[in-house]
Amino acid sequence: MAELGGDALTWKEFGEQHLDALAGLAEGCLATDGGLPLFARPPLLRARLLQARTLGAWHDGGLVAAVGVGTGGQPATSTGLVHPAWRGRGLGSRLLSWAGEQAGDADLLLTTESWSPDADALFTARGFERTFTEWVLRHDLTTLPAVARPHGVTTEPVTWDIGPELFETYRVSFADRPGFGASTAEVWLGDLRDDDEYRPDLSLIARGPDGTAVGFLNVIDNWIDQVGVVPGWRQRRVGAYLVATALRSLAEDGAREAWLCVNDNNPAAALYRRLGSADAGRRARYLRRHL
Repeated sequence: MAELGGDALTWKEFGEQHLDALAGLAEGCLATDGGLPLFARPPLLRARLLQARTLGAWHDGGLVAAVGVGTGGQPATSTGLVHPAWRGRGLGSRLLSWAGEQAGDADLLLTTESWSPDADALFTARGFERTFTEWVLRHDLTTLPAVARPHGVTTEPVTWDIGPELFETYRVSFADRPGFGASTAEVWLGDLRDDDEYRPDLSLIARGPDGTAVGFLNVIDNWIDQVGVVPGWRQRRVGAYLVATALRSLAEDGAREAWLCVNDNNPAAALYRRLGSADAGRRARYLRRHL
């Protein structure tokens, strides 16, 4: 038992049986900070918080703060949350210190799916460097953009028989991005096949006048997961047309909103916003190397 700000807290481990409590904590943070809505679902909660070592703070039976630390690799990994109503009382600092202790001599990688300026200030003050930031964007599908089909371009739904061509279009479209490291076609396509929410019927491949693939878009559930255009076809509105087509298809399929994530230094973010997507928070990673 510990006293912080006059409120009695119980600190203890948490596990699978506390998944509902973790979801409630994540939802509280997302409601205030924005971020990745998938974070409140069991798969991502398990991946981020149900790690080898866990610590939660409880008040009157409710979970108000939690952190998980994975210590099986280099770097060690950690994700923590403090409910907005309990911020400003030192809980975040305590969770961060505990995570550092569990990491030991390993570097420590922090992942936040619900970024906030206060968390950023805390991490920076503790010597962490932000290594990755994405904007989470939401598109209300009651309003759809109109983008004319680029001259000579046709689109078709993805089918598995064009899987190798889809992968090659992805590889060529992303090859010039800093830090890009393509997996193999077998792995990349296998991940799509294994994802129960992948929508090949709504995903698209774009072709130029000679039938060569010039761009692609993948849809997972109601997420625009990836959009790419090969270098020679950029600045011709191919990406905008693919996104607008996918948004219309999602709306016709009954979705009320569509989501996507985009790196904060990716110029495509401006395109998505022009097409009607609105900022819905950020997600980030921070690294501190053990000296």
